Amino acid sequence: MEGAVLSHSLLQRPLYASTTVVPASPKSARIKLPLSPQNPIISCHHHLHPLLSSSHRPITAPSLPVRCSSTVMSATPEAGVSAETSEWAMQDFYTLRRDVETTSQRVEEIRASAGLKQLKEDLANLETASADSSFWDDRAKAQQTLMALTDVKDKIQLLSEFKSQVEDVETIVMLTEEMDSTDKGLLEEASSIIRELNKALDRFELTQLLSGPYDKEGAVISITAGAGGTDAQDWADMLLRMYVRWGEKQRYKIKVVEKSMGEEAGIKSATIELEGRYAYGYLSGEKGTHRIVRVSPFNAKGLRQTSFSGVEVMPLLPEESMDVEIPEEDLDISFTRAGGKGGQNVNKVETAVRITHIPTGVAVRCTEERSQLANKIKALSRLKAKLLVITMEQRASEIKQIRGDAVKADWGQQIRNYVFHPYKLVKDVRSGYETSDIASVMDGELDPFIKAYLRYKYSISMSTGGAE
Repeated sequence: MEGAVLSHSLLQRPLYASTTVVPASPKSARIKLPLSPQNPIISCHHHLHPLLSSSHRPITAPSLPVRCSSTVMSATPEAGVSAETSEWAMQDFYTLRRDVETTSQRVEEIRASAGLKQLKEDLANLETASADSSFWDDRAKAQQTLMALTDVKDKIQLLSEFKSQVEDVETIVMLTEEMDSTDKGLLEEASSIIRELNKALDRFELTQLLSGPYDKEGAVISITAGAGGTDAQDWADMLLRMYVRWGEKQRYKIKVVEKSMGEEAGIKSATIELEGRYAYGYLSGEKGTHRIVRVSPFNAKGLRQTSFSGVEVMPLLPEESMDVEIPEEDLDISFTRAGGKGGQNVNKVETAVRITHIPTGVAVRCTEERSQLANKIKALSRLKAKLLVITMEQRASEIKQIRGDAVKADWGQQIRNYVFHPYKLVKDVRSGYETSDIASVMDGELDPFIKAYLRYKYSISMSTGGAE
């Protein structure tokens, strides 16, 4: 014979057989080797037994012993892949077990620092107060009590969910340790729970850093193009998309209430509302000038250009919660025609409202409602919210003492730099946090910057308090 057919799996171990070749199963991987006295190898496979008829009787060489054990017969390429997969699965399991231990310890630390026992006592006291017959005699106080009751209930429920999720994953780990084989589906489920739980723990830690009177409210973001011409307007549009994407990831309700398009590209200004818990607390640090450095897509020579856009953040407050009285003589109210894509009243009726607070120069504009009265009410509400924020920041006792807090979108005023060229870097000037993953940041991954700023703000307040 001129050649022999050899099963691929049998190449990995030494075999001794006769010089006669037995036809192997066509399902196994095979290669051909020249047959010679120096290469007396025979293929051994349990599928070959039916083929050992009189016409295929092996001729055994007496000088060479034959070794075809059951282990060799079952050695196939599929078995090797299965062993490798099992090894990887065990490595994933060990990593998961370590992550579960770390997360469990983190949950216990958070539950301890949150004061779960004290929260339960506060819950009992608030429930007793809300059940009193004279509870609604003071409506404002009753609303504050109900809000506090809701906050305590939510916090206790959240801490309980953290504990139950960790226990679920610990159960999966225990079951896996007792099983003879590793269940890949269970490991993936446990890993998913741990990832989501760590994200929830990060958000909870962020809320612990929020202590302002309006941090739990929604947010109103106003973006205005600054120095840089068309590039600045395009940059303002990019910032708008960034905050919308961030809000979507937080599952907030987002509404673009005003948007003024640029002549060539981008936007001149835009205002969005984000309805959701702690939206203002998270985004309050975004107020300021944002600077971009990139190769301008609007420059025929492809030169690098620096542009600026200003961002202002206000709490989204309900009308009844704003205890602010503004005299009519301090307001300058003007009406204009609302611009837009079209409609019954657009560019025909003066429904857009602009209100300026004369003592401070703070101005707001509202165009999204269909009637002039509705726009006036909403514009006045936004003006009150802005004045409340300015009052809180400057610690002024009277609104008339405020002398403006407008954001200047220009050189030397930036809070964050976004460099697209010649290298990629986003850096917050205040906290010092930076990352080279600029694509993720522009896609709404702002949580690391928000967390770094809140910690920076907390450390500043602690050092100021200690100095005083």
